[in-house]
Amino acid sequence: MAEETIFSKIIRQEIPTELLYQDELVSAFRDISPKAPVHILIVPNKLIPTVNDVTESDELTIGRMVTVAGKLAAQEGIAEDGYRLVMNCNEFGGQEVFHLHMHLLGGKRLAPL
Repeated sequence: MAEETIFSKIIRQEIPTELLYQDELVSAFRDISPKAPVHILIVPNKLIPTVNDVTESDELTIGRMVTVAGKLAAQEGIAEDGYRLVMNCNEFGGQEVFHLHMHLLGGKRLAPL
């Protein structure tokens, strides 16, 4: 089993953090080191270390992450202008916390990739 992460503690509110969204599958909260005016992390409540560890049984959770991103983008007022969703995988992909998470970035024009 994968080791517990800081995100696990945030999900359980052992580390007090304002949850912007939480249901039985996913939680969302602001990134502590934002790279854009709006920078929200959407994480599965179940610890999945990387994209490589996603299984067919996780498909509902991954889909929920995307639908929650859309809801939060609308709530934050960035849906119409546009936003970016990013999932990093492993060290070379830029992943720092090994608990799968999606970055919702927006609120300004983002540089092309």
